[in-house]
Amino acid sequence: MLDKLEMFIALATEEHFGRAAERCGVSQPSLSGAIRQLESELGVQLVWRGSRFQGLTPEGARVLDWARRIVADARTLREEMRAARTGLSGNLRLGVIPTALPMVVRLTDPYLKRHPNVRIRILSRNSVKILQEVENLSLDARITYLDNEPLGRVSTVPLYSETYQLLMRADDPLAGRAALGWSDLGGLPLCLLTPDMQNRRIMNRMLTEAGVDAVPMVESNSIMALIAHVTAGPWISIVNEHTAIMFAGDPRLRAVPLTGGRPGLQVGLIARWREPHTPVLAALLAEARRISEIESP
Repeated sequence: MLDKLEMFIALATEEHFGRAAERCGVSQPSLSGAIRQLESELGVQLVWRGSRFQGLTPEGARVLDWARRIVADARTLREEMRAARTGLSGNLRLGVIPTALPMVVRLTDPYLKRHPNVRIRILSRNSVKILQEVENLSLDARITYLDNEPLGRVSTVPLYSETYQLLMRADDPLAGRAALGWSDLGGLPLCLLTPDMQNRRIMNRMLTEAGVDAVPMVESNSIMALIAHVTAGPWISIVNEHTAIMFAGDPRLRAVPLTGGRPGLQVGLIARWREPHTPVLAALLAEARRISEIESP
């Protein structure tokens, strides 16, 4: 039953029999057969079928919710028993918004030093994609904004509050300024993250509140692509403090603090609410709380 539920979750996530089979490491006929067996055991039709996947039936949507809970509980049970036998070990999948990637090592480094038998996979995702993958059990936890969009019923640990700086070439005319206000950014050749990124929505709001009608010349979903354009010039980007610190040693670049505007939003670690969490995830939440206590004034 558990294997069939995992295949059903994969099908609901991928919305395609072939991709779901590939994700589960089985043939498409095997996956289709497992779904039909699950339907037979539960006595309901789960999937609308035609020449291709056409969505879940109402009963299928309810079963999906139960399947996620059952599979998550089974994973927790397996990890607890493994931890009881051999100590904390296993795999942890962490989704991180691009702007938080420069600081994630502050969480993962001490965590791995305490638990060297754990393996972490860090995936860069926008906030919407992260939420979808946590719900589909493709990710165990996420690092994203805590107070800008609805989060649902989750466990949260704040890690830091964002502050912003203007990143530019060291030979830019503005590079000698001690600070700049948001209202000073009109007419600058900005390069920013794409509109699907939550950070970009925050930037748009801050600029609008400052009365600035900014149209970026370059947009990318990659922080590294933005930095490359800033390095080449004449483009300028708005980055958070952690990103600015990462590139502070590059003599070609200069970061100028941005003042005014709203206080920076909180970024933190988020996991689906459940008791208990898997041992691996519970240990990560505990590490995040230690960092949070250090960061608190």
